Amino acid sequence: MGLEWLKPAAFFGSILFALIGVIVFWVSFVIIDKITPYDLWGEIVEKQNVALAIVVGAMALGVSVIVAAAVHG
Repeated sequence: MGLEWLKPAAFFGSILFALIGVIVFWVSFVIIDKITPYDLWGEIVEKQNVALAIVVGAMALGVSVIVAAAVHG
């Protein structure tokens, strides 16, 4: 493999795709939060709903895998 990853084009391309992935994940999570009938943050943090936290965590992992696969090609 060598030092190809250290070339500026590869390095900045990786940073760009990572930022795109994070932005897409964040936007999708905000959309999911808006379409749910209750406040996710208040339900998880204030009421300490563990079941909802597990479901939201699984949903976040699923969205992350989809975004990673889309960015990777």
